[in-house]
Amino acid sequence: MEQSDSRNRRFVLAQRPKGEPDADTLRLETVDIPVPAKGQMLLRNVFLSLDPYMRGRMSDAPSYAPPVALGEVMVGGTVAQVVSSDVEGFAPGDWVVAFGGWQDYALSDGTGVINMGRDPENPSWALGVLGMPGLTAWAGLTQIGQPKAGETLVVAAASGPVGATVGQIGKILGCRVVGIAGGAEKCRHVTDVLGFDECIDYKSEGFAEALKVAVPDGIDIYFENVGGAVFDAVLPLLNARARIPLCGLISQYNATSLPDGPDRMGLLMGHILKKRMTMRGFIVFDDFGHLYPEFAQQMSGWVDEGKIKYREEMIDGLEQAPSAFVGLLRGEAFGKRVIRLAK
Repeated sequence: MEQSDSRNRRFVLAQRPKGEPDADTLRLETVDIPVPAKGQMLLRNVFLSLDPYMRGRMSDAPSYAPPVALGEVMVGGTVAQVVSSDVEGFAPGDWVVAFGGWQDYALSDGTGVINMGRDPENPSWALGVLGMPGLTAWAGLTQIGQPKAGETLVVAAASGPVGATVGQIGKILGCRVVGIAGGAEKCRHVTDVLGFDECIDYKSEGFAEALKVAVPDGIDIYFENVGGAVFDAVLPLLNARARIPLCGLISQYNATSLPDGPDRMGLLMGHILKKRMTMRGFIVFDDFGHLYPEFAQQMSGWVDEGKIKYREEMIDGLEQAPSAFVGLLRGEAFGKRVIRLAK
C-alpha cells in the first residue's frame, strides 16, 4: 500500500514482546491525517530510521527513556517534508529531521526538529552517517575512546552504521583498526571499502584465536555494540588503561534471562581494576547532544572529501518495517537500514 494524501497509516505497539518481537507486537492502523493546532506543523514522513534501541522502547523495564505506551505509535527518527506550518522557521516544502515515528504523518511544534532546507542532497543520510548513528560513532570514539595515533582500535558490528563510521574515524586519526563483523561478505566490505586494516568474522570457527592474532600489541580502544561472545573474546586482549565506549549490546536485546554459564562479573571487574580500564556507557543526545554542531561540520567535511564512506540499505514500504526491524536485531542488516515510506 502506498502513502496516501488523505489517510495516515501507522504502526502502534499492540503488546510487549517476550524475547524477539513477532507478528502480534505491532498493529498496523489506518486513521485520519492529524490536524495541526496553533503553533504546530504537519509533517509527511518520507524516510524512517530503524535502530536497535527501539527494542528497549517496546519493553516496560526501567531504562533511560520511557517505554512506548500500548496503543501508541512506535517511536522512530524520520526525515519528512513540511505539509503545513504555524511554526516559525519552517515552511511547506522544507525537508526536516524529526522524530515522527512509524507512520506517514506526524505533528510537531518544532522542538528538536532540524530544518535541512528545500533541496538537501541525500536527505535520508540525516538518519545515518550525518545523524544519530554518525554522532554516536564520532562522540563515543573521540570523547570516550580518546584515540591516539598508533593505538589499536577494535570495533564490533563493524559493517553497521555506527561501527563502520567509528573505524573510518579511527583510521583518519591514525589508529590501527580491526573490525568484527558477521560473514565473509561483510568483512570484505569492511576492509576493501571502508579501509579497516583487518576484519574478523565472529561466525567463523576459531574466532577468538583469529582476533588475538590480529591484535599483536593488544587492544587500546574497544567500541562495544554487541556484547556476548564477542566481548568474551575481546576482554583478555585489552591493554592497561584501555577505553571501552559502550554504545549497545544488541546480542542481549531479545534475551528473557541471564546468559548460561558461570558468572563472569568478577572476571570483568578484576580486569577493569588491575588494568585500570575505563568502560563508559552513553546515551548520545543526553550526553553529547551539545556537540552536534561540531560533529556536523567535521563529518560533513569528511563525507564530502570521500574520507568517510557510507552504505545505506533502503527498504520500500511502511508495511515492511516490522520484519525489517526483526532482521536488524538478528544481524541481517548490511549498512544503515532505512524504510522509504514514499517515492
